[in-house]
Amino acid sequence: MTEPVVAETYVLFELAGTAYAVPSNMVQQVQMVEQITPVPNAVPVVEGVVYTRGRVIPALNLRVRFGFEKIPFDMRSRLIVVNVAGRTVGLLADTAREFVRIPASSIEPPPEGISGLSGKYLQGIASVKGRLVLVLRLGEVIDIGDMDAIVAEPQQTD
Repeated sequence: MTEPVVAETYVLFELAGTAYAVPSNMVQQVQMVEQITPVPNAVPVVEGVVYTRGRVIPALNLRVRFGFEKIPFDMRSRLIVVNVAGRTVGLLADTAREFVRIPASSIEPPPEGISGLSGKYLQGIASVKGRLVLVLRLGEVIDIGDMDAIVAEPQQTD
């Protein structure tokens, strides 16, 4: 008797030409990027706050988080609203429109050469429909420290 294949559903999104996946059970909604209100003295990864479904949530720019060039939002840009450890946060991505099932057995650990911040964000790498998909650790991407200090400490001037 064979073991059942355990496959979790993921939301796929793109950033700088690379496909990423986050577990769909952590995603509350995916929506177009509308009004983002900047927050004074916010840490660079926090693009601002958005009003969605009756609440204000921080919007994190994943391009900034991953060290890519920041680009203007367009009709394809998406806000992926996730809930991690009781915190609701919006993740800004270039596009997001696909749900896929990825068997746990097909997610390989990140290669040893990926270390530092990049490795910290990755749960693993999977091949989905002939393309590589980076599976993210949302808890690390969101970094609770950023959420507790959405407003950075002002710089001291003498």
